[in-house]
Amino acid sequence: MDLTEPTIIALELGLAVSLACSLLLVATTRWHGRFTLDATRGIQKFHSVPTPRIGGLAIMLGLIFACMASSVSQQALLGPLLAAAAPAFLFGIAEDLTRRVSIGARLIATMASGVACWALTGVSIAHTGIGLLDTMLTWLPLSVLFTAFAVGGVANAVNIIDGFNGLASGTVVIGLAAVGLIALDCGDAELARTCFIVCAVTVGFFLVNFPYGKLFLGDGGAYLLGFLLAWLSVTLVYRNPQVSSWAPLLACAYPTFETLFTIVRRLWCRRHPGQPDSCHLHSLVKIAVAGRYFRRFSAPVRNACVSPFSWFLAAVPAWFAVSFPQSAEALVQGTLASFALYLACYWYMARAARARRRRATRPAVRSVALASVETDTAASLQA
Repeated sequence: MDLTEPTIIALELGLAVSLACSLLLVATTRWHGRFTLDATRGIQKFHSVPTPRIGGLAIMLGLIFACMASSVSQQALLGPLLAAAAPAFLFGIAEDLTRRVSIGARLIATMASGVACWALTGVSIAHTGIGLLDTMLTWLPLSVLFTAFAVGGVANAVNIIDGFNGLASGTVVIGLAAVGLIALDCGDAELARTCFIVCAVTVGFFLVNFPYGKLFLGDGGAYLLGFLLAWLSVTLVYRNPQVSSWAPLLACAYPTFETLFTIVRRLWCRRHPGQPDSCHLHSLVKIAVAGRYFRRFSAPVRNACVSPFSWFLAAVPAWFAVSFPQSAEALVQGTLASFALYLACYWYMARAARARRRRATRPAVRSVALASVETDTAASLQA
């Protein structure tokens, strides 16, 4: 890839603006904290200090400046993506500020961003490698609807895994790097540059978010990054038909696996699929690993220790995608192997978390039993 001067400037400026805005948001918390601080109580809350959750603003500003500094051809690719991302980003920011935007409204907004991006670029999913589905996707309205649903699903999946310092942003960087490397191997330098620009901007936020969690991604940032990852994955196959449709799926594999497994798990337990709980894989890693082996660390660092485990689960399928981008058979096997790895890790972490909870409650049960015995003994002596 020829790194021309505009590309280098875009990479550097995007990272610098994202980092500077992230630091500015942290420094001015006392002015906007009334609206932006994330609560510390909740079933999916693990931080102990109220923290701003509007990191998506820094990422969006970084992307806008990077786009303006890019070449004309680069702007033609990145500009429509940012414009189409507006519904998903704005609805996410609205939820970050008000806590009153429903899950359904946010899902519709992310799908609307997918439709908007098709309207601006003409890109949609037309080939999946599944015969009957490919025949149905020849009808453009269904192709657009399917694309919007897939893009919205990935955007919401990234929001689901956004639970610990660096987890979501690091996972997105891994996925975007995989898509960029595949595009580079196919000779699609413009798409590769776009992926790496988004990576650089995300890293600017990441440096403030990981490991100490001074600023959170928030729904706005999660939906924005999830949308960009999904749409760049769709664009990869659209612009390079020789790439199997399984390759971008593997680039987005970890959040996708987490979302699908969560839906099945909650339905199996007769719960609403949208009802939050603390049984995500990253939550179990927090209890079984970080809470046991890193308990001497401070709470933010202990939370950050969860992310590398999840990055590994994201990197394995991304490696398959980069290694065999044109081999559908190898990618299918990679998908099955990656999902099996995810299930094995989930089973082990759930088992370890249950054992740790039992150990934690055992002394309390014993003390209650001893107190009951002492009470009964005292009563009998008095009698």
